[in-house]
Amino acid sequence: MRLITVFGSSRLEQKDPRYHEARAWGRSIAGAGFAVATGGYNGAMEAVSLGAKEAGGLVVGVTAPQLFSRRDGPNIHVDLELPAPSLLTRIERMIDLSAACLALPGGLGTLTEIMAAWNLMHLARMHGNPPKPLGVHASWMAVIRPGLEIEPAQLELITPIGSEEGLEAFLRAISNGTTGTQAK
Repeated sequence: MRLITVFGSSRLEQKDPRYHEARAWGRSIAGAGFAVATGGYNGAMEAVSLGAKEAGGLVVGVTAPQLFSRRDGPNIHVDLELPAPSLLTRIERMIDLSAACLALPGGLGTLTEIMAAWNLMHLARMHGNPPKPLGVHASWMAVIRPGLEIEPAQLELITPIGSEEGLEAFLRAISNGTTGTQAK
């Protein structure tokens, strides 16, 4: 089964409307026939996992027990836990497992995950390989914009997702073997 990795905040609470959006993303991903991989813990990761389970999907949690020793393990919706020894190994594993990556709103950790996935996509294209699709919640585009040394061609590697329809278009593109960059 093909996986879609979803990055997102561990601090998101159930009463936050973004928790419900993350849950809907999980349902959409599983509904499109993909398994879900997340960091496996709470917040957006739990919401995505719950949504995927509600739609009958498989949930993989790539945790980092040594790094997050105060956490009680993966959320209850994780079917398969894959512990990683470090933050960078965890991020690399989540990207490697997936057919595509998505990013919900989050903080520094989520931004780090986006940047790692984006850089790997850029390197893949630079070496003549097809880049893995990367969709980010539209709110990230205020942070990710042209400037410094970011070129328009590099920015085109990211698909902003501003609606449920945009997410579904991204997932259809992945299912059809296209890049997913046409979604909005």
